[in-house]
Amino acid sequence: MRDLRTRLSRITDLNHAAALLEWDQETYMPSGAAESRARQVATLRSLAHELLTADETVTLLEFAVPDSDIDADLIRVVKKDVTKATKVPSSLIAEMAEAAGLSKGAWQKARQTNDFDIFAPHLSKIVELAVRHAEALGYDETPYDALLDQYEEGMTTSQVQSVFSGLKDELVPIVKTIAEATPLSDSIVHGHFPKESQWKFGLDVAQQMGYDLNHGRQDVSTHPFSTAFSITDVRITTRIDPEFFNPGFFGTLHEAGHALYEQGIDPGLEGSPLADGTSLGMHESQSRLWENLIGRNRPFWQHYYPQAQEVFPAAFGGVDFESFFRSINAVAPSPIRVEADEVTYNLHIMLRFELEQDMIAGRIATKDLPREWNDRMEAWLGIRPENDAEGVLQDIHWSLGAIGYFPTYALGNLMSVQLFNAASDALPNLDQMTSEGRFEELLSWLRLNVHQWGRRRSADEILLDATGSGLSAEPWLNYVRKKFGDLYDF
Repeated sequence: MRDLRTRLSRITDLNHAAALLEWDQETYMPSGAAESRARQVATLRSLAHELLTADETVTLLEFAVPDSDIDADLIRVVKKDVTKATKVPSSLIAEMAEAAGLSKGAWQKARQTNDFDIFAPHLSKIVELAVRHAEALGYDETPYDALLDQYEEGMTTSQVQSVFSGLKDELVPIVKTIAEATPLSDSIVHGHFPKESQWKFGLDVAQQMGYDLNHGRQDVSTHPFSTAFSITDVRITTRIDPEFFNPGFFGTLHEAGHALYEQGIDPGLEGSPLADGTSLGMHESQSRLWENLIGRNRPFWQHYYPQAQEVFPAAFGGVDFESFFRSINAVAPSPIRVEADEVTYNLHIMLRFELEQDMIAGRIATKDLPREWNDRMEAWLGIRPENDAEGVLQDIHWSLGAIGYFPTYALGNLMSVQLFNAASDALPNLDQMTSEGRFEELLSWLRLNVHQWGRRRSADEILLDATGSGLSAEPWLNYVRKKFGDLYDF
């Protein structure tokens, strides 16, 4: 086992080194270094892939004798990783990494200049490589299955379609009912919010939630994200709009939720492939839980709103609690996913899920994507983006090569309520603790039931053990009906 652990640690280190270079590309790297950075990341990713798929790794796995339950789980998980990885040549891994490295810079420039043509050839290449990747991995029904499995292991396109279809049938009437009700104004969160004050307020709250800055930090990026180079080095980014409170504050809470997951993994898994979130859906459940189920509820703001009034006296000083609370929970279709309210958010994800399938199947040409995006946004949400920067160019994911990723956002939304309900049952005084700014017991429950396991347990196993049931949309729908029924009187 020692030789196997040593080899896997080297592979993990290579992938973390690549992730560090990618983090730098999004935060501090000069724009002119994109080509060399793409090559460097490609080198590291392909080296890690070659080590994982090498005969020596296969032999070590075959003859490994576990000394503990962790070892047994490590062998099981890595065998699956190797089986997948051996289907994909290192040359394709390198080509994908280099294409993503170049694509990110092109996406940033395209978004800044509102010029989709800058990004279009890179996206065409990303889609072509995604199809080749899917073909190499293999699939039973559709190439999209293979891509989705990279992010939500075991989940198929047809399963997601079934969940989304039922969700949409219930959600669309709720959205329609809210649209016909007396609207809530979000004008209160639009005003003047100094960047420095936003930064400090959001980061202070993240630390009180449990985010450890001795083993993390926050920086600025075009698109907020979290990343981990070890359990002891977990970083987040955000973006601050000086005229809008929500993106910076709730973005920090969201990414801190991801970071709390990574910081809560069992230290005994450090340096191994097990030291990672079990799926992106489970990861998203943690970010949405802290952002929405904690960060947009009444008890939370009973504690933090007086502080927010002190930090932002011009914007909030004369605003009563109820008006503020309604403002941060106002439901109105928005072209921007990361700024979408809780009710309409899932519609953004379903739209992207459809577009990704059509791109992979060749039903949409890259040049036609902006029009398709805008048409579907208008059909689904009743709004049409004014430009590509707030339309097809708003998300970073496709520039990263992350096709198959988007469905996990909605899956995580559903999981978040299931887990929060279970935590609430286990912690009857959760609302009171939240109203006092005390999150230790909630974080402890999440670390015991979710975080500590890393990849040792699947998302399905964690969800079943923690909540007593598998994935279901009904708890989330009940939550939305109750919360927004109270706010909109239906």
